[in-house]
Amino acid sequence: MIWPILLLAFVDWPQFRGPEALGVSEGHKLPTEFNAKKNVVWQVPLPPGHSSPIVVGKRLFVTAVEGEKLLTIALSTETGKELWRQESPRPRKESFQKTNTAASPSPASDGQRVYSFFGDFGLLAYTVEGKPVWQMPLGPFNNPNGHGSSPIVADGTVVLICDQDTNSYLLAADAKTGKVKYKIERPEVTRGYGVPALYKPKSGPVEMIIPGAYLTVAYNFATGEKLWWFGGMSWQSKSPPILIDGIMYQSSWETGGDGPMPEVPQFDEIQAAHDKDNNGKLDATEALAYGIKAGGFTAADLDHDGFLDSREWSFYRMLKQTRNALVAAKPGGRGDVSNSHVLWRYSKSLPNTSAPLYYNGALWIVKDGGVLTTLNPKTGEVIKQGRLTGALEQYWASPVAGDGKVYMISAAGKVVVLKGAGEWEILAMNELDDEVFATPAIVNGRIYLRTRNSLYCFAQL
Repeated sequence: MIWPILLLAFVDWPQFRGPEALGVSEGHKLPTEFNAKKNVVWQVPLPPGHSSPIVVGKRLFVTAVEGEKLLTIALSTETGKELWRQESPRPRKESFQKTNTAASPSPASDGQRVYSFFGDFGLLAYTVEGKPVWQMPLGPFNNPNGHGSSPIVADGTVVLICDQDTNSYLLAADAKTGKVKYKIERPEVTRGYGVPALYKPKSGPVEMIIPGAYLTVAYNFATGEKLWWFGGMSWQSKSPPILIDGIMYQSSWETGGDGPMPEVPQFDEIQAAHDKDNNGKLDATEALAYGIKAGGFTAADLDHDGFLDSREWSFYRMLKQTRNALVAAKPGGRGDVSNSHVLWRYSKSLPNTSAPLYYNGALWIVKDGGVLTTLNPKTGEVIKQGRLTGALEQYWASPVAGDGKVYMISAAGKVVVLKGAGEWEILAMNELDDEVFATPAIVNGRIYLRTRNSLYCFAQL
């Protein structure tokens, strides 16, 4: 099935953060204490890359960068032995920030094929045995931080969000052939790094929920028709929505969205006052006269032509009024549902990149600095909030859970294991002595965790 359901035991972990991006796998014992010498089944070196591992059967898949090569790699889940690797073409090199890599998007699989995406090329499909099936060149992308969206695959369709500062779009392709089923332009959003979520209502079409800058939008999964949307989200959406019991939870945070800002005038007002050469745009000097400094001008100049036009100004206005929030909403509406389907918003102690986790009747979120909050999913009220003692770094990886435990992984490679209850408590703090950006995969009692230099398999031994 392709709609979100909370299962007790997953055989596979076929996309970023597992089935439906929920990050939960039950039915097996999981270790509480582990490191490079304890409860480790195997450890193997791995080329760099921030993509998270996925697992299908006895194969694990990751993407990586080795020198100039963009790689999709398959390993044995039993031994860590490399089974195959395939190299992607690389016709260009995207710019990206230091916390990103050219191999940050995670692969996805339908059990027959594995699908990889690189911002420096596009989409590629291989059989799980490593045979190339098809390639789809995409881009180049206008995303100064580097592209980071991961594909998903369901009902024979591969879906990828291609949001960027100009020419954002949503792509759906036939999983067997790579033929484009539809391409939906998204001019209302700028750069983003999301993963789609699928919702199956009791009646009507399957809805594909897309997180984006300023907006969350749902489309008809079969046709790409735009169904509903709501605003009030931050700039640069990063984490996937999760769906539990017919409710969607979406976290959205970015710098500048934590407090009220003075309202920015409309473009025609600014143009009348500051467009001295009357060319219908603002150059850096004219923008400075309004009060936009050099760094702000560079960020607002989405097409990098040295001017701000009315479109770019409208996004600059939205950026200044954006609000960070964790939102609970009911899917299934039509049109703008901001006032009819949004149930509650929580705006404090929000994650930057990591996704919320639903586990044992609570929502879990972790803010950079190790601030962990559990919330009542029905009301948004705080159950418990506190610091993850000894792990007060940034958190790029998303939390995962199973066996009554929640696992939080800091960028410094500290894995905090918590009692999986709203009134949480710390059970253990494990140190891996290496940076971690990837979200672990949990399958059949094993935790597959990627650090900057290695891939570990942990289990209760």
